[in-house]
Amino acid sequence: MEIKITKDMKTNEAVEKYPAIKEVFIKYFGKGCFDCPAFGSEDIGFACTMHGTDVEQFVKECIEAVERMQEE
Repeated sequence: MEIKITKDMKTNEAVEKYPAIKEVFIKYFGKGCFDCPAFGSEDIGFACTMHGTDVEQFVKECIEAVERMQEE
């Protein structure tokens, strides 16, 4: 399965499609991320900007999380 995660994806869309990336969201944004009113209405790039997170690193780690899950 091709893993397609980009900074332009909505946060909820990415997590629904790739549940393994929840760990990356929690690592960078905290456990409350999923309860935030903005979750789902913003894209990954905007979320990273708001949290001072390098978007390229964030997306890379999301892809790696999905790859690990696929190997199990």
